Amino acid sequence: QVQLVESGGGLVQAGGSLRLSCAASGRTFSNYAMGWFLQAPGKEREFVAAIRWSSGSTYYADSVKGRFTISRDNAKNTVYLQMNTLKPEDTALYYCAASGRFRSSYYTAVSYDYWGQGTQVTVSS
Repeated sequence: QVQLVESGGGLVQAGGSLRLSCAASGRTFSNYAMGWFLQAPGKEREFVAAIRWSSGSTYYADSVKGRFTISRDNAKNTVYLQMNTLKPEDTALYYCAASGRFRSSYYTAVSYDYWGQGTQVTVSS
């Protein structure tokens, strides 16, 4: 089992920045990739970004390219999501996820085996 704990959410004005963190514990050696998803009220969970644990290869949703950066700290078993130039439409509950399997891509929620509880990000206009 892998446990994931997110932190770093909050309220920020449009144009501002936040950095989310996701600390993994448990059987972290089995992680192949980690990702971030968002879910706004009444909407489906959406892919934001992912990173392959061994190679560091990164993947982004088109809506966040150039504004968000995903990174990892292997020693701390932690993944970060640096969010810049935030927009009101970025407001959502942000979830961290971990995949214990090799996949050709990690863009969908079904690619992940473990999920955190989520951290709220609210961007005011």
